[in-house]
Amino acid sequence: MLSSTFRRATFSARPFAMRAFATGPASGGEISDEMLQKLGSLSTQALVDGLWVMGWPSAQIDGARPLAKGMKCVGRAVTLNFVPARPDIAQDKPAGGNSPEYEAFELCGPNEVLVMSSVGPWESVGGDIKFLRLKQRQIGGLVTDGSVRDTDEIINYGFPCFSYSTTARQGPAAMQPWECNGVISVSGTTVRPGDAIVGDQDGVVVVPAKVADKVYSIAHGREVIEGIVKEELTKNPGPPGKYYPFMSGKIKVDSPLGQLLASKGITPENSNQFEGTADW
Repeated sequence: MLSSTFRRATFSARPFAMRAFATGPASGGEISDEMLQKLGSLSTQALVDGLWVMGWPSAQIDGARPLAKGMKCVGRAVTLNFVPARPDIAQDKPAGGNSPEYEAFELCGPNEVLVMSSVGPWESVGGDIKFLRLKQRQIGGLVTDGSVRDTDEIINYGFPCFSYSTTARQGPAAMQPWECNGVISVSGTTVRPGDAIVGDQDGVVVVPAKVADKVYSIAHGREVIEGIVKEELTKNPGPPGKYYPFMSGKIKVDSPLGQLLASKGITPENSNQFEGTADW
């Protein structure tokens, strides 16, 4: 039988060994400025469709809506995780300018989107005074599944903001910022630092850095085809079902859609949207 001293020593050491072995890298890869701009040129719908075709889980952050009409954002994710308030958390968290949210702020610029994981949809992740720094940093955007306060001021700051709602509540009473640039869950969607974040009037989509190039290839191809279909239906009105919807990588060459695309110079030789051409 093991002595109590040995059992205590074994138990206290084990979590450190297991944790070091189990923790993977926070970031999933790097996205170039050029690819970031390309992803931002597409609609969130096209990006969702591209990820769905590849079999990836849902990538839309359902709990984040644009704070004002016309807001759009694109950037690499800088993540911030909040945890429920507890006295020891408040005591152990770095204080003042060293607090995790300010660490995250200073990592942001025009090509970054700050993604904040709240403990609840109605809890405040920040407002006027804190977010003045984001304006100064010329941030590419702010996304949260929580709420923001001082709405008019944030809109006046001019950076895109996507949140669950607005609130007058104080955030520190309910939660504390705890970690910058870890892997977080936002409305049940995983976000890793460096992932591409794209937001428009339909919501916010997370494009994993590891597959960003391929998602763009599929999504861009879909948008081109949808443009051709819409043009055809505008010229020759009729039920969309002749051409739409379609599955990327499954379009048959001899189908009405395949024939329409061929007339526009899109064929299996130059597109991955046809049957047998899927490269994902």
